[in-house]
Amino acid sequence: MDDGIVSAATLVARRINAEGLAIIKEFEGLHLTPYLCPAKVWTIGYGHTRTVRAGMVLTREEAQDLLDEDLRLFERAAQRLVKVPLNDNQFSALVSFVFNVGIANFERSTLLKLLNRTWYEQVPAQLTRWSRAGGEILGGLARRRAAEARLWNTAPSSSDAPMPNFADARAQADTATKSIAAAWSAPFESKGRRRGNAWSAF
Repeated sequence: MDDGIVSAATLVARRINAEGLAIIKEFEGLHLTPYLCPAKVWTIGYGHTRTVRAGMVLTREEAQDLLDEDLRLFERAAQRLVKVPLNDNQFSALVSFVFNVGIANFERSTLLKLLNRTWYEQVPAQLTRWSRAGGEILGGLARRRAAEARLWNTAPSSSDAPMPNFADARAQADTATKSIAAAWSAPFESKGRRRGNAWSAF
């Protein structure tokens, strides 16, 4: 960690901060018995879905333990998939987002592709695109995306924690992209253009 900015590739396991955790708890709510979420998935505790079963009843302490287990899963996923530096608020906003939409959706999202191209400023707008369930915009999801976007745009509380240097990061990414493109172009020059993967909107 360096003045609040941590490389996504660091070996140190990162944890969601208090502000990000508050978003998850507020919008997931605490349910000590199973219920069907708006996406028609059986859920219990603070948005826990992996081991829920009929007739299950939790204590508050058990719900917190399940939340801690789930958070480590999503924290590791965010840390693994994001290839650019993030401050604590940015990382925590993404963990809340991944907790809600799932790792697979995050991995194939346009949001992640743009972020890994160092287009940090595009993230809030991309977050707002994920406000639907069953094809309909839900007020709760829209409010959650807005809260995550606010946290993303909020500088860390420490005055010694600067925001990432977007210009330097983008220049480094552009150089890496050109190098990769050059390395791949030669083998395919005689075979026509190589079709790339389309970006997924969701």
